[in-house]
Amino acid sequence: MEKVSLKVAGMTCSHCEEAVKNALLSIDGVASVAIAFHDEHAEIEYDPKKADKENLIKVIEDQGYGVA
Repeated sequence: MEKVSLKVAGMTCSHCEEAVKNALLSIDGVASVAIAFHDEHAEIEYDPKKADKENLIKVIEDQGYGVA
């Protein structure tokens, strides 16, 4: 398992957190997601054999948020 920390721009409430978290957890290989919208921070633990950082970023962007 690997961990990646991403800065997620545009989250303004707990609903935003849940939307991003649920989208990430729907990816095969993602084991856990910790998000704090007030810090614009997401920490994701995933299996690099099943998912990659680019896929994680794409899913976040598909939800309408930016990734730095």
